[in-house]
Amino acid sequence: MRDRAIMRNCICIYAHTYSPCGITGGIEICITYPTEYVKTQLQLDGKAGAGREYTGIIDCITKTIKTRGFFGLYRGLSVLLYGSIPKSAVRFGAFETAKDQLVDADGKLNPQRRLLAGLCAGVCEAILAVTPMETIKVKFINDQRSANPRFKGFFHGVRLIIKEQGFKGVYQGVVPTILKQGSNQAIRFFVMETLKDWYRGGDTTKSVPKVVVGAFGAVAGAASVFGNTPIDVVKTRMQGLEAAKYKNTMDCVIQVWKKEGPTAFYKGTIPRLGRVCLDVAITFMIYDSFMELFNKVWP
Repeated sequence: MRDRAIMRNCICIYAHTYSPCGITGGIEICITYPTEYVKTQLQLDGKAGAGREYTGIIDCITKTIKTRGFFGLYRGLSVLLYGSIPKSAVRFGAFETAKDQLVDADGKLNPQRRLLAGLCAGVCEAILAVTPMETIKVKFINDQRSANPRFKGFFHGVRLIIKEQGFKGVYQGVVPTILKQGSNQAIRFFVMETLKDWYRGGDTTKSVPKVVVGAFGAVAGAASVFGNTPIDVVKTRMQGLEAAKYKNTMDCVIQVWKKEGPTAFYKGTIPRLGRVCLDVAITFMIYDSFMELFNKVWP
């Protein structure tokens, strides 16, 4: 039974890597990326009177389009496109593996173990996929804020970062990224599994309609946004081109608190909310579809 579960998880990873899931994730990113771009710009912004460029979401969008054109809102998109497929593979593969290890004799997870399984998935994706992807994305967006952007494209930018900063240049902010992704997936999988159990009413064989799964995914995404945006802000600052001014993660937290106040830890919440809710809703709908298929092949 355990070997069968392991094989199913391997197939799950393969399917997330080479199936329409990756294509759908790419389409979703293309649609929602401007919200990610605006979120990152607002999080990189200082306080008023201290080099602050934008007064809010609309001002950020307007100035970006005015100075760099509409496609300026897509700066750094290629990084997320390249990283979306392996990120999904690691996330769901790790969750299913952890879930198989943590279920009780009846095949159920209690609330604490749901959180733990989600946490394991988040930590794995943070280390293996998200940290380099997010670091490069933030540096690309940060580069565009300068008067003379240096990165001419994805591969040119990555080569330049590694040449000047070494391999660690694409692994900055690994601690806040682990905290962010760990808390992200702990919250999302916990909320999703809890809502699905509630919908089934104790009947584990009852199927949850994909539309309902999407709605539950949006709720799970919103919960993760409100629960860990402060960590996301710190991660963004630690991965930016000005990260050198922070000694470490805690120093970043202290400096932001002292110089910009507690509200700075919720910068970019609204644009992040829009993208994450749609992202999580679509991802869980696709994930459920694949798992239904796998369960039919390997009951």
